[in-house]
Amino acid sequence: MSFSVSGPAADTAAAAPFPTGWCATDLGRFRPCASTYDVYPLESLPPLDAVRPDDRFDWLGGADGPRSEHEEHLAALARDLAEAGLALPEGFAAFYADERLHRAFDEVSVTACWSHLSGPLRSPVEEGARLVRFLRDQQDCVIWYLYLRPCGEAFVVFSHVELESAGWWADGEPAEEVRAAVAASLMRCADTFEEFAYRFVVENELWMRVNSTGADGPLPARLQSYADHYTPAG
Repeated sequence: MSFSVSGPAADTAAAAPFPTGWCATDLGRFRPCASTYDVYPLESLPPLDAVRPDDRFDWLGGADGPRSEHEEHLAALARDLAEAGLALPEGFAAFYADERLHRAFDEVSVTACWSHLSGPLRSPVEEGARLVRFLRDQQDCVIWYLYLRPCGEAFVVFSHVELESAGWWADGEPAEEVRAAVAASLMRCADTFEEFAYRFVVENELWMRVNSTGADGPLPARLQSYADHYTPAG
């Protein structure tokens, strides 16, 4: 199934903002979670003004290592996106092209999330936009996508729907109802890929520190700075 939008939905798609939220697990005593994941308001998260993550990933040691196994896939992805008038953000391409960086999410995830790049997926929200899946929970409870707009805007969304497989599970269902349901499942969680990467890595590192044996010791500076935003529960 190919998703496309026409008529009134297409006229309002670009103007209508995505619902927002941050899908993550708990942070120990700093932030509770009712289940494996919860969706937290973006305004409740620690601001990143002092960090300003950029496409060099200096906080992870920089993006200048050997080329990764994703190099050929990224090249094909770039060609396919170019045909649609779109391009990957430099930071996203640099992250997944680096042999060391591209493993960062998989190595740190406490809920067994794993990197899994897709090709360009048509947006169920607006004509001309594409999504690229890059990370998924082990049971597909949540899947993260890079969202690329024709205007050049690129941000991160998440959903419980695997868009690449949406065609076969929706077979026989009314196409417009499926499109609307899939569109409604998307939530914007980060304005840039770099912002998403920083929060994801820091939060998972923080979880491991506060839930490990001997967790009463001092936290590394960047984790302490993040934790300071929250009032410890209890």
